[in-house]
Amino acid sequence: MSLQGVERSAIATVRAGLSLTPEFRRGLLGTLALAVVATAGKVIVPIAVQQTIDVGLGGPRPDVGYIRSAVIACAVAVLVTAFASYWMNVRLYKATEASLATLRERGFRHVHDLSVLTQNAERRGALVSRVTTDVDQITTFMQSGGLTIIVSTGQVLVASALMLFYSWQLTLLAWACFVPLAFALPRFQRWLSAAYTQVRQRTGDVLAAVSEAVVGAAVIRAYGAEDRTAERLDAAIDANRAAQTRAQRIIATVFPLTEIMAAVAVAGVVLLGVRLGADGDITAGRLVAFLFLITLFIAPLQVATEVLNEAQNAIAGWRRILDVLDTPPDVADPGPSGVETPRGPISVSFQNVGFAYPGGPPVLHDIDVDIPPCSRIAVVGETGSGKTTFAKLLTRLMDPTSGRITVDGYDLREMRFSSLRERIVMVPQDGFLFDGTLADNIRYGKPSATDEEIRRALTELGLADWLENLPAGLDTRVGQRGESLSAGERQLVALARAYLADPDLLLLDEATSAVDPATEVRLARALEGVTRGRTSVTIAHRLSTAEAADEILVFDKGRIAQRGPHALLVAQPGPYADLHANWVAAARS
Repeated sequence: MSLQGVERSAIATVRAGLSLTPEFRRGLLGTLALAVVATAGKVIVPIAVQQTIDVGLGGPRPDVGYIRSAVIACAVAVLVTAFASYWMNVRLYKATEASLATLRERGFRHVHDLSVLTQNAERRGALVSRVTTDVDQITTFMQSGGLTIIVSTGQVLVASALMLFYSWQLTLLAWACFVPLAFALPRFQRWLSAAYTQVRQRTGDVLAAVSEAVVGAAVIRAYGAEDRTAERLDAAIDANRAAQTRAQRIIATVFPLTEIMAAVAVAGVVLLGVRLGADGDITAGRLVAFLFLITLFIAPLQVATEVLNEAQNAIAGWRRILDVLDTPPDVADPGPSGVETPRGPISVSFQNVGFAYPGGPPVLHDIDVDIPPCSRIAVVGETGSGKTTFAKLLTRLMDPTSGRITVDGYDLREMRFSSLRERIVMVPQDGFLFDGTLADNIRYGKPSATDEEIRRALTELGLADWLENLPAGLDTRVGQRGESLSAGERQLVALARAYLADPDLLLLDEATSAVDPATEVRLARALEGVTRGRTSVTIAHRLSTAEAADEILVFDKGRIAQRGPHALLVAQPGPYADLHANWVAAARS
């Protein structure tokens, strides 16, 4: 499933984004009130200038007392304005940081809730960019551009009101100079919206390319693919640069227009103001004050270009976040309405189960299997036969496209994730580890486990001597993705993690495929104890595992071609006998 959502207008995007961040709206009226005070304070200086010229200096002699009072009043107003601006900024920053932290958390949690299919349709780096750099762009706008919009709007309105009071003719002239820009801005806005959507997408591509190159550094060096990797990364960076350049070119077109309009407005006010002054329609103080006001009026319009730039960048980021949040999870937790099944011996039933990846042909056909409690099942088959898909359906990483899977008689889709994940644990092929200590990673299976419980688990698995040979024992750092350990050691940790979790059903997806022969023998004995008393399903790459199973399911082209114990299947002509013969031949060679 793609994360591309319905295209929204800028207003609809902002409205939808703000609806997800109630922390920003909370206390907004108080912040706006401070913005009004901060904005109103800016017109005190023009008023003081006008009063000083027309009243303080308008008589036969300068009225020093009046001028002093005007200056003091002006100073007090400036201090009040500065204080209001300070608290407005503090409140706005607190509100935006709280609201965008909420948005980032919601975005991450939703990405984590998306199914494996949806996540695989989007590169990991691009997904990360949606909850990091895209939210950062929104933060930048709301803390600078958003503040500018609030203050600038109030500044234009207050300045316009006072300008009308001083001279309606000059006010109409000033507004008329910016009418062409008002008609042009909507078109520029649409161009910028498209341009910055491309910018955010290309930024995600760069992050995806960089993360892939860093994670796959060992493979890249092993195959001498540095140049090819650099070319792919350079291509992503060049595409991002080109997208940024296109957006800035539009901005560069708008900025000179505002400069021209501002120059025309000031020149027009000076010329018409002198004419009105000569006719006695405006005093010298009012004309000078009007020139101060025209700068307050023009300044917000001049910075509108920069604000428009930040706004479109933020709106593009908002759209990408909303696209994620609007993508429904293919595999949803039923939550409180779901079934919480009790711990104990578990039975599983596949009933006419079929599955097809989106846009592809069916990969599983009419799977009918009953897995009794405490049975040991081995799943074998050639690559691409459907084994791993079967495992993903059993653990509900995906849902079947037809039929149903039941656990203790309950449809798997009705079970709460908390119950399902507690009762069924899967050890995947790659044995993924998190950056931390050995104990931290094993403790993922049981967060409350003590170090002593972890040591006991490793001892029961026959891994006590391995633990003793590690440089720092349980405190050994495993590195990112467990890269400080060998592939076999990572799988040992994954097995210990699953063992500590003590599930009712343990699913091993070729979990011993990367273990050396000596370690495999040791693990085979340990796994005998791990699987005793609980249901186990093992996707077997080495058929020695299948030989010890109660029943073997032989997959071939998405169907169960054979089933039964090893002794029966190996004696029958068919896929299993062929697989076993090839495995024996490979083991002897």
